Amino acid sequence: MKKRENRIETYDRNMRPDEANQDNMKWHSPKRSPFHVSGLAWFAEEGKYRRLPTAPKAVLPAAVDYLANHPAGAQVRFQTDSPSLSVRVKLADKANMFHMPATGQCGVDCYIETSHGLQYCNTTKYDIERTEYDSALFQDWHSEMRNIVLYLPLYKGVEEIEIGLEESASILPPPDYLTDKKIIIYGTSITQGGCASRPGMAYSNILSRRIPMEFLNLGFSGSGKGEPEVAEVIASIPNPACLVLDYEANCVSTELFQQTLPEFIQIYRSVHPQTKVLVVSKIRYAREIFPDHRELYQTRIECKQFQQSLVHELRSKGDQNIFFIDGSDLLGSDFHECTVDGTHPTDLGFLRMADRLEPIFKSLLL
Repeated sequence: MKKRENRIETYDRNMRPDEANQDNMKWHSPKRSPFHVSGLAWFAEEGKYRRLPTAPKAVLPAAVDYLANHPAGAQVRFQTDSPSLSVRVKLADKANMFHMPATGQCGVDCYIETSHGLQYCNTTKYDIERTEYDSALFQDWHSEMRNIVLYLPLYKGVEEIEIGLEESASILPPPDYLTDKKIIIYGTSITQGGCASRPGMAYSNILSRRIPMEFLNLGFSGSGKGEPEVAEVIASIPNPACLVLDYEANCVSTELFQQTLPEFIQIYRSVHPQTKVLVVSKIRYAREIFPDHRELYQTRIECKQFQQSLVHELRSKGDQNIFFIDGSDLLGSDFHECTVDGTHPTDLGFLRMADRLEPIFKSLLL
């Protein structure tokens, strides 16, 4: 006799996938008005859920080019009075990471505007063995106009996504941002969102709900190393409000970091001489408090001091729009409780980061 497979959804209906109700449902592409896709600088031009251009002037590092297909930070924004909302997603690959949930890798988060701002509603749940799925985010609510933000997957490519609304529903454009200027964050796996449980909990996405501006997440897992080719592409993005440089953790040595950071800033400054630049040192790693890993602490302190000195030097030479942020404080005093592996934040860690960065961003940009 074949042994029956035990699955948790057999015993707990709340663990079951939320499949879309196909009755009276009309499917829409976010590529068409009045939907608005934000967080992807080249989307209007190329129509791809990709964070960098498909054919940049300079050849990108292979890893960066691959990871650019993960639409971390991308949002689909619109208003609708539909009583039901579903999404239909075609992924480039299925969930396959060891310590990041499939909902964070491949899921879509739904946030809805209330009197308290954008509030979390639901995340897509589906069979993680599949690369194509549909999922209901809410069903059979009363009909009223709602401002909706959908956050796209952090760690898997999206080949296509469709929005399912009731046939008779009205759709309106989203509210305007405060400005057309963009906040660009360049960095590491932590910037990309590893290892948030769901897309809305990446720190750039949390900040986007608190600051009414477009955020561009340019975190490249293990691969944001400050290459000049990448600096040139980022410098080509128009209307920046600020550039955040948070890639220290990806540099293989202090010496390499000391080489790449001044060059990256110089390349960016040649195009955007007055844009605010925020240099952020990396967060503390849990292992650095143990004697066998004291070199992690020493390296972090060396890199932190270098960044402080570089920013001080540039400001003394007249660049009053460059600032240093001490990342060692971002997770708080109990930093060792805020990651999944001693390095990558949990949702708690990302919330702590956003809480500490929010007043800094607001004081510089608003």
